[in-house]
Amino acid sequence: MEFLLLFLFLLALAAAAAAGLGADTRDSADWKPTADGRRWRSGTC
Repeated sequence: MEFLLLFLFLLALAAAAAAGLGADTRDSADWKPTADGRRWRSGTC
């Protein structure tokens, strides 16, 4: 029974994603370049 509930939950998530009901909450800070895990800073400042 638990497997069926898990499967239905995952199926509902997949259907919602296919319908475009998800939202990307990331901002531009998530995409800033890094060098060895540290944020890259330009030399202009």
